[in-house]
Amino acid sequence: MGVCKATLDACVKYMAYDLGPAGVRVNAVSAGPLRTLAGRGAGVDEMLGLYQHMSPMGRNITQGEVGKAGSWLLSRESLGITGEILHVDAGYNIMGSPGRLLNLVKQPEA
Repeated sequence: MGVCKATLDACVKYMAYDLGPAGVRVNAVSAGPLRTLAGRGAGVDEMLGLYQHMSPMGRNITQGEVGKAGSWLLSRESLGITGEILHVDAGYNIMGSPGRLLNLVKQPEA
């Protein structure tokens, strides 16, 4: 996943630079885990407890919060923003990944 996120970051920045002169803004939303059909296939149910406990807000996000963030980026309220990735994850991204330490922690049963 790290390679994918690094690629997203680089693509957003390069496209913002290349398309900026034409008045095109390029931004992205990086959401935390969500219970969706695709998310369940990716193991989101196992991630939710970790995200809730590690995030500064002490909770998971909602689909509505992700949608509102995307709507804001598309609105006139954010016209001065380009080349950014907006993290909608209750602050989890600022905490750093537990990486391989996660293998040492038994996830609580839901």
